[in-house]
Amino acid sequence: MKKGLKIALKVIIVLFALIGIFFSGTYLAMELKLTNDKGNIDGNDRYFNEIKDKYNQSFKKDTSQFKAKEFEALHRILILNKYCPKNAELILNAYTVSNNEIEVLRMLDAVDMQMQGNSSYLSEITKHQENKKVQPSSISGSIFDWMNISEWSDFKVAVAKDKILIDSVANLTGVEPRLIVSVLVGEQIRLFNSKREAYKKWIGPLKILSVESKFSLGVTGIKEFTAKRIEAYIKDSTSKYYLGKQYEHLLDFQTDSVDRERFSRLTSFRSHYYSYMYAALFIKQMKVQWEKAGFPITDRPEILATLFNVGYEQSLPKINPRVGGSSITIEEKIHSFGSIAYEFYYSGELFDLFPFKAKKFDWNEG
Repeated sequence: MKKGLKIALKVIIVLFALIGIFFSGTYLAMELKLTNDKGNIDGNDRYFNEIKDKYNQSFKKDTSQFKAKEFEALHRILILNKYCPKNAELILNAYTVSNNEIEVLRMLDAVDMQMQGNSSYLSEITKHQENKKVQPSSISGSIFDWMNISEWSDFKVAVAKDKILIDSVANLTGVEPRLIVSVLVGEQIRLFNSKREAYKKWIGPLKILSVESKFSLGVTGIKEFTAKRIEAYIKDSTSKYYLGKQYEHLLDFQTDSVDRERFSRLTSFRSHYYSYMYAALFIKQMKVQWEKAGFPITDRPEILATLFNVGYEQSLPKINPRVGGSSITIEEKIHSFGSIAYEFYYSGELFDLFPFKAKKFDWNEG
């Protein structure tokens, strides 16, 4: 009995000793940091560090590159869409919501890490990166050189003042406002000349449009004999230029002195409403004539402007119309009336005031 108690006592003492040794060893290991898990180094650790350095503080402050970052993000999303449409869609949605180029570029960098084994994708990305290194063009202004002269800036201020009038005419005639402005540009730029006394005294300082009152009339340069034909054709249902009954009374006169009233309405300095109305109706008559002949030119602003400039006599519907009209010299370079109108129409200038409509004609008809 005594022998059994002695054995049990020894076992208990040994157990307590072992427990003491375990805790002492654990404490010592912790003090010596022997228990710390060193962990694994991610295979993309260098890549993560490169990304961190890429989007440093100087990158964030470089506001001059915001547009470049936006273009880069969109271009890379397009590349990604060829290989991983799902991820491209998610990133594009994130960009649409956040409008944060830097975070979207980070999202694309995260994708690039997973695409390291895709040689085709990496080749496209590399090519894109190399293209970015190409020196930018030395052109600081518009690619359309005539838009870099000071008179163009004055014109934009002046035409903005007439937006309500132009929109009003557009709604009544169904002719796109930007199309009306295109022929206005062609006529006004022909008169651009900062050396002219009228420009130095009135047009430049006051930022107003040139109003013609001799061979051509008004801000759109309508000739008197052309104005008379426009008036006649909107009422003549048998004419190939006839637009429809709803347009017949848009140019009705209020007095018996028709010639005087016509001249007065077209050359008014206070309101250019009729200059725009005659121009819009003329453009639409050209459109209808060519459409009836089987040669639609609805989507050809350069042809419509050319016809506006050369007049009824030279409006001969055919399969391959030519762009042209008056030759306009600006800064010793020759432009045609039609090309000036075309370049403005597709330039993006004044787009906030005169954007594209879904259709150039009759967009408000059901």
